Amino acid sequence: MKKRWLLNLLLLALVVGIALFLHFRPKPDDQSAKEYEISSLKMAGFSAAKVEFPAQAPVAFEKVDGFWRMVAPYQSRADQMSVQRILSIIAAKTKVKLPANDLAKYGLDNPLLKLKLTDASATHEFAFGTYNPVTEEQYVGFNNAVYLLPGSYSEAASTQAIEMVDKRPLTQIEAKQISGLDLGRLEQWEEIRLNVDVSDQGKWLVSTPKAKPTQNEMNEWLEFSWKQSQATSVEFYTPDRKVTYPSFEVKLKNGKKVHFDKMQESPEYLLARPDEGIIYHFPNDVGFTMTNPPINLQDDAK
Repeated sequence: MKKRWLLNLLLLALVVGIALFLHFRPKPDDQSAKEYEISSLKMAGFSAAKVEFPAQAPVAFEKVDGFWRMVAPYQSRADQMSVQRILSIIAAKTKVKLPANDLAKYGLDNPLLKLKLTDASATHEFAFGTYNPVTEEQYVGFNNAVYLLPGSYSEAASTQAIEMVDKRPLTQIEAKQISGLDLGRLEQWEEIRLNVDVSDQGKWLVSTPKAKPTQNEMNEWLEFSWKQSQATSVEFYTPDRKVTYPSFEVKLKNGKKVHFDKMQESPEYLLARPDEGIIYHFPNDVGFTMTNPPINLQDDAK
């Protein structure tokens, strides 16, 4: 019995000792875990963004009617996500904040690039310097301080300008306004002058009685082929008014029509939008589907 009591006392002492150790052990330095927010800027407040390079033309964007447009080196709709990635630096956090005393030490006397963001109050400048050889993070100067940040922020800003052009053939507003397509000037539909339209009640109407469309199939076709589809790449061109291509039009609810020329079917499907001076490159099967809705055309023999 005495041995059992001694064992219990030893166990109690051990538990108390562990508790005291955990309670009184040295606490980690709060400073070592502190994170610094780069800025308190708000993404929704920006009206312009500009990326400047030492030896190449700048890339600039302006917000028009709530959407970003590229204004240099091209005049075009911008890929909204590409611009958002550039702006995301304003929400960055880091554990390293240094005084901006020796800019040359961080490569900030001659930055690799500068990002200038304009809101109602001012133009805010971020400068990107050299990389830390240990952490492989990049020194970024902002508001008289230097921060260490992942290189992904400068990579987003350094993306080639052509890659930041919107790859969707329709604007976001146009995609929401689609009321039908006039495909009658494409070779495969010339004979029946095919038009497909969506009524105000959301029902699909096809211009030939031989068609037996399924509403769900048509809705999926419109959604994935036109509202969500993006080209693999784009290029700018000058439309030649003397050259005629097979063409079609996307009809909008406001009565406007967006014209497209089919410039090529294979190996890529090339759709050109003359009003914007852009050629959209699609895989052959994707382009074919875009211009061939599932209307379930029935043969006369049936």
